Amino acid sequence: MKIREFKLSVITLSLLLALVLSSCGAFKYERADVKDSPINDADKRKRNIEQGRGFSIPVGGDRGGGGGNFSFANANELWIATLDILEFTPLSNVDYGGGIIITDWYSDENNQNESVKISVQFLSDEIRADGLTVKIYQKNCETSNNCTVKLIESELNQEIKTAILKKAAQLKITNTKKRRAEKGEVIIPKNSKDIKK
Repeated sequence: MKIREFKLSVITLSLLLALVLSSCGAFKYERADVKDSPINDADKRKRNIEQGRGFSIPVGGDRGGGGGNFSFANANELWIATLDILEFTPLSNVDYGGGIIITDWYSDENNQNESVKISVQFLSDEIRADGLTVKIYQKNCETSNNCTVKLIESELNQEIKTAILKKAAQLKITNTKKRRAEKGEVIIPKNSKDIKK
C-alpha cells in the first residue's frame, strides 16, 4: 500500500511540476519577427527585462566565451568609410557594438580656444542617408577653466555625412567587383561598344 501511495505521489508531483514549468515564460514558444527585434544591445537588454527573460553580462575579453562577430567591422563599408573620413582627428570612443564613433576635441593650429568634437551614430549597416547621424559639438574657451560646449547645426554636419556615404558607396562597389572576380564571374560592361567579339 505504501509503495502504491509513493508512486501516486511521485506521479502527481511530476505532473504538477510539468504543469508549472510549461506555464513559465521561458518555455513558451513565441514567433519572433525580425522587424520587431531591437538592433543595439541596450534595447535588447531592455526588451528582455520587460518580457521577464533576464539578461547576461559579458565577462572577460572575449565577451563571455561566446567569441563575438568582430569581422563586421572589417566588412562594413559604412564603418570603414567613417573611420577613413575622420582620420584627421584622434578618436576618443570607437564602439562597434554600440554603433558609435566619437572623436576627441580637435582644433586647428590657428585657433586654440575653439575646438570641435564629432559624433557619428550608426542606425543601420545599410548605406543610406538615414543610416547614420552626425553631430558636431563646439567648445569655446576663454580660459582653460572657463569653457562652453554647445551642439552646432551647420553645413559641416551634412558635408561629413555626404562624404561618409560617398566613400562607403565606393567601397561597396569595389568590394562587390572584387568578390565577383574571386568567384570568376564575368562582369559585362553597360556600354555594348566595350564588349570585344
